[in-house]
Amino acid sequence: METGRRPAEDLWRRTLSQLPTIYGRLVYLSTLRNSDSGRYEHHGLSVLFGEDQADLAMRESHLVSFREWLKLNLEQQKADLDLYLCGLPTDRRTLVESWSRLAPYRNLSPAAASDPEKMLFLEDLEILLESLKNEYASAGRRPADSRPR
Repeated sequence: METGRRPAEDLWRRTLSQLPTIYGRLVYLSTLRNSDSGRYEHHGLSVLFGEDQADLAMRESHLVSFREWLKLNLEQQKADLDLYLCGLPTDRRTLVESWSRLAPYRNLSPAAASDPEKMLFLEDLEILLESLKNEYASAGRRPADSRPR
């Protein structure tokens, strides 16, 4: 089953390096985690390296990506999130409103992250969403002196 490469290297080379944003990597990796078992499942990696090695590679990659995101300042996180949002087909205003209500980002933290890391991630995301909501709200308003009288 071993190909001479490490599973995490293979995952990075074939998949994660193709994702242009850290936030996108977090979304992708979290979708590979089975919510019932907590194990990461990826058919291709499992065939190449076995289920346990594949799970470990995705688990480690998720934690590395998560911590990479936390190292960014809010401005960098916003730029990364903006780039991620640009690649989605949904209207940004609708998406931000939906995220504010449903908070899907709450499922993006890896299980191995510490509680303070998870709290920081959530706090940062909520600040970013509030900032985006304000941006979209002000972009939708007309300047005061152009209102009809």
